[in-house]
This record gives sequence, structure tokens and C-alpha cells, in this order.
Amino acid sequence: MPNISSIVKNVRNIMRQDRGVSGDAQRLEQLGWMLFLKILDEKDQELEVIRDGYTSVIPEKFQWRTWATDPEGMTGEPLSLFIDHPTDGLFANLKTLQSPKASKRAALVREVFDGSNNYMKSGFEMRKVINQLNGFDFNNSEDRHIFGTVYESILVELRDAGNKGEYYTPRAITQLMTQMTAPKLGEKVLDPAAGTGGFLTCAIDHIRDTEVHTLDDDAILQKSITGWELKPVSYVLGLTYLIAHANQDARDKSFKAFSADSQWQAVRKASEEDGKILIKGGVQSIMLTPTDYSPRQK
Repeated sequence: MPNISSIVKNVRNIMRQDRGVSGDAQRLEQLGWMLFLKILDEKDQELEVIRDGYTSVIPEKFQWRTWATDPEGMTGEPLSLFIDHPTDGLFANLKTLQSPKASKRAALVREVFDGSNNYMKSGFEMRKVINQLNGFDFNNSEDRHIFGTVYESILVELRDAGNKGEYYTPRAITQLMTQMTAPKLGEKVLDPAAGTGGFLTCAIDHIRDTEVHTLDDDAILQKSITGWELKPVSYVLGLTYLIAHANQDARDKSFKAFSADSQWQAVRKASEEDGKILIKGGVQSIMLTPTDYSPRQK
């Protein structure tokens, strides 16, 4: 089992040596897209085994397994060019990714990379970070649970890096609020200030543990969970957490439960008109979000 605190500390120290990374906010953004790409690739490999004909939406050249898993693999200037080349690089391609067979997944990948940056200037330091992240295997059940610990440490740093009054609700509070609200299967759960997805994952866990008994139940659950987030770093971390968190049969649907900031205006309107409890079409909907929710456009 990997030493969580050691890996997180090592990644932090390596990034501090890179002249392109200035402060915790940039370090977290850098870590966000790297974790997203790694975890997405590991889940793709899982789906390739259990689903006939499944193919990753990520082109083979840019799949984590292709370029990142070999500890003696690409490094230095070749790695920097692979990531940042203006026409052939990873960012250039994933920002414009298209996939007729999986258009929604492709759209989410585009959103992640369109709102992220590669701040690291040294391909040598990036290789060191990649090798540290490869200490986790999120297809391993034990390591999958470990991600919760990694995630908690990221949340603390994200909170401390914020300088505009951001508030990231501690897990103990999200769990308590979810237990008190007690959402049920078939109710719509919305978090319009979803941040890194804490309320959404608590709601999924609560309903799945108490009311989900069949795959049909799980399908209903996944259609009932929705979140919106404006800030790119929080959006990527929340999306990544949902991918790592969801069970296998529900994972593909959890991936699209985190909506893009293009829908932010709609959720602002809903919150102003309907308040904390939304009633639409006779179906009760529950809004789980911090009580100081106050969306602000940048």
C-alpha cells in the first residue's frame, strides 16, 4: 500500500522546484488535470475488460498508459513538447477532442483541458511527478479507498490556496447534512455550487447504501444527481472524484453528472426562484449545498 502522505509531500516538493509553478493554486490545477487523465485511463482499462467493443475516447497516443507509466519513459524536452506542442501536443489535441461514438465523454474531456494549464516548464520535474502519481493504482480496491485520503489533503490545500472567500465544506459536515436531509431514490439532488463534489458523492453513497438493490435502481440514482461548478480547478477535481468514486456499473453515468459551467446561468435562476427545496413536476428535489451559496461570475 502506498504511503499517502509521502507521495503527496513528494509531489508538492517536486513542483516547488519547477520555475513555471507559482503557488498552491497553480500546483493544484496542474495536479488536477494529471490525476484526471490517469484515473480516466485506469477506468477505461477496466471498461475495456468488462464491456465488449469499448474504446477509450482518448486517442491511444495520449492515453496515460501509453506515455506516462514507464518510469524510464519520456522526460526532459521531449516530454514538454509532447504536452505543449501547439498543434501536435496533448493539450492541443484534447482541447479539440471529437468522438462521434462518445460525444458526451469527448465534450467533458474538452472542457477539462480547455480550462486547465500545464504550468510545469521542466520535463524532468514533470517526469518525477508522474512517477509519484503512478504509485497509485485506482483499479486496485485498496488504492481506490486511498484516493479519499489524497482527496482530503487536496481539499485542505485548495481551501488554503483560495483568496476570494471560497469555502470547501469538510467531509464530516457534508455527511451530516446528507444524513439529516436523507435523500431518497427518485428524488432529484442538485448542488449548484458543487465545488469538488463532496455533497454529490455523499448523496450517492447515502442512497446507494439504503435504497439501491438492482441495476435499474442504480440507473435511477445516477439520473437523479446533478451538480454545477464555475471554477475550472474545482470542476476538474470534482469530476475526477466522481469518476474514481462511482461503482463500475454507474461510473459512466456519474462521469456526466457534473455539468459544465456553460449551464451556470440556468442553475442560478433555479436557486433564486425555488430556494433550498425545489418542487418540479410533482417530484421532490433536494438542493444540497453550503448555506452561504452565492454564485459570482468572474
